[in-house]
Amino acid sequence: MDLAFFEKMIVKTGIFHLTVGHVIMWFIGFFFMYLAIKKDFEPLLLVPIGFSIFLVNMPIAPLTGPGELINLFFKYGIETEIIPCLIFLGIGALTDFGPMIANPKTLLLGASAQLGVYVAFFGSLLLGFDLKEAASIGIIGGADGPTTIYLASSLAPHILGMVAVAAYSYMAMVPLIQPPIMKLLTTEKERKIRMKQLRPVSKTEKIVFPIIGTIVICLLTPPAAPLMGMFMIGNLFRECRVVERLLKASQNELLNIVTIFLGISVGSTMKAEVFLNPRPIFIFFLGLVAFAFSTAGGILLAKFMNLFLKEKINPLIGSAGVSAVPMAARVSQKIGQEADPKNFLLMHAMGPNVAGVIGTAVAAGAFLTLLK
Repeated sequence: MDLAFFEKMIVKTGIFHLTVGHVIMWFIGFFFMYLAIKKDFEPLLLVPIGFSIFLVNMPIAPLTGPGELINLFFKYGIETEIIPCLIFLGIGALTDFGPMIANPKTLLLGASAQLGVYVAFFGSLLLGFDLKEAASIGIIGGADGPTTIYLASSLAPHILGMVAVAAYSYMAMVPLIQPPIMKLLTTEKERKIRMKQLRPVSKTEKIVFPIIGTIVICLLTPPAAPLMGMFMIGNLFRECRVVERLLKASQNELLNIVTIFLGISVGSTMKAEVFLNPRPIFIFFLGLVAFAFSTAGGILLAKFMNLFLKEKINPLIGSAGVSAVPMAARVSQKIGQEADPKNFLLMHAMGPNVAGVIGTAVAAGAFLTLLK
């Protein structure tokens, strides 16, 4: 065997094609996995996303080209919008609408927490992104990964990976990002406000709500129908109590499978040649701005409502108006108990948390109606 043969073999190895950019992306993937494994930040998402980032930055590995493994996950799961809709089915099956039905005022908090969506939308336009790109970036403020993917795949598929990774990154880092904002915008006295126990919600109310909700949302914003339809039918599986097998499949096997495909597909978009340029950095920055303003929007509306309400709302539950279910509600509970260990806000915070999921989907539907 001559020298030319060995040179030819070396050229076919990944080592020959390895760049600094690939190594940087490896470390980003490792960081995501560290947050998941060591800090327990959304491990079901960050473990597959982080490992996928690491994997797709293996030089010349046959993973993301036409017809190759991860490309097929992305093409048939993300581009066709199947995975976001199935994720919503599972979330609906896991979600209790009772707190929101028992306290309808929390719908307003969920709506106000969409403030960041529009702040980031206009900020993106100022930074030179076009209308469709700006809408796809703005929706990050809702902290709803499936909705972000659903909107970006329709309006701006070329930045889908960037906005999806930003959305899921900030969802995972809710416990880091929200508490400083919550403490800055509230006094200790406000954080100690105790709310009355929610009234019991009947089975009939819980069955009727997803049906009425579907009618109202789909008539007002038809493009939101795929997401909201799956969300509401998943919830109906939960509340009707006659389809236990479908409910368990939606909550467990189906949701787990599509979560794996989602994480791998989202991480696969973070190749060094795509990610290491100024545009993703701007998108990550705007996503953080959006998320911060969404958190602040819910808190500030709760404070404003308290000027007129006889029974005060703890402003901390307003921060749960972002769609990171149930992480944002748990953060409200945690910060509330730091001020008063006997204060239990979790169920109260689930109201705006669920309302935020609906609000973000409606915002996405509005963008699609106007821009598609």
